[in-house]
Amino acid sequence: MVIGLGRFGSALARELMRTGHEVLGIDTDERIVQQMALELTHTVKADTTEEGTLRELGVSEFDSAVVAIGADIESSILTTSLLLQLGVPSVWAKANSTSHGMILKQLGCHHVIFPEAEMGKRVAHMVSGETLDYVAIDSDFVMVKTEVPSSFDGQTLAELKIRSTYGVTVVAVTTGDGKYVPAFPETVLHQGNQMVVAGQVEPLNEFCKIA
Repeated sequence: MVIGLGRFGSALARELMRTGHEVLGIDTDERIVQQMALELTHTVKADTTEEGTLRELGVSEFDSAVVAIGADIESSILTTSLLLQLGVPSVWAKANSTSHGMILKQLGCHHVIFPEAEMGKRVAHMVSGETLDYVAIDSDFVMVKTEVPSSFDGQTLAELKIRSTYGVTVVAVTTGDGKYVPAFPETVLHQGNQMVVAGQVEPLNEFCKIA
């Protein structure tokens, strides 16, 4: 169930559908609900700040719910609180600010996400030219996509001793056809190929400066 079908919510709902999930999309805007009707399993126009409405929709029967409401922070908080009270097993909520996120966490929301802030960090690392992509797994643990430097060309991961030398782990590399495969100690790196590297922020940033 995705509540709030703005840019973030609609993109999320479409991706869930693409990966084989059934999705109920909910929004207060009839126009948006009609637009998404052919793309989602079900869509409905509803005010999710009303407990009776959520009960009628049978929200407690859903495995998870995502509160993707945009600028209306009050509606976001009320909806999240009601979903938790009604026993939805996994509630995700989009936060628009640090204070908004703190309130959601205090309510007991299982997962609080900051899409704008996370995207800003991701793009900043890409713009810097040191990474091709950047994903934060936790506050101090990230995964990046970067190119194999010339100094690594033709050597195996075992020979390079990347984990002991740099404190990071290469988890996947591209092959000649550009497809990613898992990385093993015997994997040979080639300049121009790409690799996915995981680790804590500081050592990973240092590693990317040589990559």
